[in-house]
Amino acid sequence: MSGQDTTSMLSQTTSGSIRALYPQGPSFTIENFSDRDFIVKDFVESLSESAIPTNRRSSQGAQQAFDPKPLIRSFEHALSRLGTLSEDLQAHENELTAAVRRAEAQHTHIGESSGRRLAHNVESIKRFEESLNGTTDEPNGSEGRGNLAVKIGERLEELDKQRQRALEAKFLVQCWLELNERGDIRMLEDMRRQPSGDGKVRCAHIARQLMRISQRLDPYSWNQVNGNIVAVNGTNRINGTNGDAKKKNHNTRELIEKFLETLEKDLLKQFDDFYRRANFDGMRECSVVLQDFNGGASVVGLFVNQHQFFIDRSQLITEELTGDGETWERLADPDADPPGIEFSLQSLIDEVKIVVQEESVIIKRAFPYYEQVLARFLQRIFQQSIQQRLEMVLGKANAISSLAFLRSLQAARGYINSLVDDLKAHGLTENPDSISSQTSMVLDQQLDELFVPYFIGSSYIEREKKSLEELYSSLLFKFTIYHSRRKKIPTTFIGSLAKSGSEYIASARDAYIERMESSDIAPAQKAMLLRVARLKDADSAKNNNEIEVTEQDGILSVPYAKRMLKWLAEGVGRGLELSGGSETPKDVSALLGLLLSNMGEVYLETALDAINDVATSQESTKAEPDLSYLSNLHSAISIMHLLNTCINAVLIPLAAPNLSIRRQMEKTTHTAISKMEDKVNSIMQRTIDVALTWVSKLLANQKKGDFRPKDLALEGGGAWLEMLQTPTCLSVHTFLHRLQALSTPALPPSTLTPFLTELAIGLRTLLLTHFAKFPVNAAGGLMVTKDITKYSELLRSWPLHGSFAPSLEVLQEIGNLFVIGPEALRERLRGVGGGAAAGGWMAGVEKADLRPYVLRREDAGSVGVQSVLNSL
Repeated sequence: MSGQDTTSMLSQTTSGSIRALYPQGPSFTIENFSDRDFIVKDFVESLSESAIPTNRRSSQGAQQAFDPKPLIRSFEHALSRLGTLSEDLQAHENELTAAVRRAEAQHTHIGESSGRRLAHNVESIKRFEESLNGTTDEPNGSEGRGNLAVKIGERLEELDKQRQRALEAKFLVQCWLELNERGDIRMLEDMRRQPSGDGKVRCAHIARQLMRISQRLDPYSWNQVNGNIVAVNGTNRINGTNGDAKKKNHNTRELIEKFLETLEKDLLKQFDDFYRRANFDGMRECSVVLQDFNGGASVVGLFVNQHQFFIDRSQLITEELTGDGETWERLADPDADPPGIEFSLQSLIDEVKIVVQEESVIIKRAFPYYEQVLARFLQRIFQQSIQQRLEMVLGKANAISSLAFLRSLQAARGYINSLVDDLKAHGLTENPDSISSQTSMVLDQQLDELFVPYFIGSSYIEREKKSLEELYSSLLFKFTIYHSRRKKIPTTFIGSLAKSGSEYIASARDAYIERMESSDIAPAQKAMLLRVARLKDADSAKNNNEIEVTEQDGILSVPYAKRMLKWLAEGVGRGLELSGGSETPKDVSALLGLLLSNMGEVYLETALDAINDVATSQESTKAEPDLSYLSNLHSAISIMHLLNTCINAVLIPLAAPNLSIRRQMEKTTHTAISKMEDKVNSIMQRTIDVALTWVSKLLANQKKGDFRPKDLALEGGGAWLEMLQTPTCLSVHTFLHRLQALSTPALPPSTLTPFLTELAIGLRTLLLTHFAKFPVNAAGGLMVTKDITKYSELLRSWPLHGSFAPSLEVLQEIGNLFVIGPEALRERLRGVGGGAAAGGWMAGVEKADLRPYVLRREDAGSVGVQSVLNSL
């Protein structure tokens, strides 16, 4: 009871301020529920928040009893509002439903009405069709009106055709009677003079019919019957009967032929007039008629022969080729880039492209057989205009040099090929569609026929070989002259190997001189070849002894080799562009033989033989050998590498289609390169022999007192002690250092290391033998170690194989054998002779090998050293 009283009291005391504590319920409309972002949870939470008074909401942290009344009132208000909205929505839905029903009823009514009208129309059409096709409902079974009208129309059309045929037959008979009896063709003349083209077409058709009638009914005019001569002994035999021939003053055959000739001339003249006035419809009518005469050959000939392009070009075709002399010189210069196509030929081809594209439109509008006309037009352009100018250009280029001819041929072929591609892309008569297969075939055929004379058999590759041979012979002329004058070594095995190369040099030189003296060589080409050969005039090439050559002319030149390979690459590229196909493997095989014979035998092998001769001559020299020839060996190896790379990267891959030729080329290349490598190896081995021979001579100059100085030398001052090495060691070191400085730039790393390693092995052998010859005292032992240290420092500066490192330790230990005491010597030699298990410098060293050095010690007779010797 106390709770109820308290509640009653609170309600009474706060009745006046209830509006402030509990605000009105939330207000919302139908639009709140129409929003796409409407969420039921958020809507309920908003109702709950609006139901809680503000003062209570601010003191939520305090402990208060839950009061559901505000929430109940808020939700009751919301439910009341939702009910009102639901009633409004239901009323609106009822209105829309009623409107939909009314619309459906109206639609159904309209559909039924349209269906009735459609059925009525279909029935009407059906009755109309039955009335046209006729029905059998009539008692007499006659055809319907529609079918009768169709049959009447067909009959009238047939009668009209029969009437036309009858009129034509009548006209034909009348023409024949007048022609046969009076020789009169006025009816045909009147028809020919009609302005319309149809009259001329009909006139030509009737004239051909009259010709056939004359052949059958007037055999006298044809002078034969059934293939036999008519007149036999004054009688005429026709169909097996004898009869007197009627004498007529006219010949129907001749009259008809003259008329046809006149008609053809008129049509051709009319066609030409139409062409000049750009009346393409009139041209087409004339071409249609003339096609029945001789297949249209006369009108096609008129159109092509009288074309303004050929008239203008016929006057220009006889003109001399223009162009500055510099362009033609560049064309013949093998080191200059080709200048491209000759200007007048380029101008002609550019004009041909424009003319053909423009005329193809006219041809299609003027001729029903336009592809035939276009083919004739293209044939005339290629076979007359382009071919004549091309022959003039190539003729002048050939008069300059073989290279100029080949470059002009390549430029012309490329430019004309571009013309054909552009015409195909344009489409010509089929523009904007793709070109027809027939026209495309004509273009390809004309392009091939234009250059066929220059690629018959092996004519092209022979020109390429001739051009390269001339250039190579010119470039190497002074080189061959220099080596032909070079003093030959005595007849030895090496001399016999070089004999074939010398003979080839002589033959190449003689061939070049014979070529320069030939009368068929053009002055421009002779001047170019002399310039390549670095000669002033042709007279200087006639006498070998008058040609001045220097030592520089006889050494190898990498730029020269690059020029030769560049010329070859240009020829190979040109061959692929001009005559690429099944003949390519044979062509590159021929070029390979040319390259190996000139750059390989004449150039490289000759130079290697000369280097080998120089190296051989240094073996017997009394002075220090001149090893400067090693710089030429660097050029030889570089050129040999360029040659091998060019062959394997350019020539051999092109012979892939023919396996047998490819294998033969690989075999030939391997043989030639191996031969040159053998000569390089021979030079290197001879150089090693020369160097070791000279080192032996230098070591032979070693004084016995160098390693056994007297007491006076030691007491005389510190000059001897201040010596770092003996003079012999310094001379050997200087010589070998110079050799290493010459060989390092001359040889590639892969070759330099074996070369120096072989030389180091020979030097080690000489030094080991050398130090075993001289007696050594305590002070001399210091000098021995200094010399050995100098030699070791030199060898360590060389790029040697790693296997040579123990040899350096052996040398160093040999020096130590002369400076250490007996006890230390015994300890040092402990383990010697144990083979590879000993390790270090002792591996592979036998005790007997060290005994000669110990014996050279000045104290070798002492007890301590003797005990060491006994152990050895």
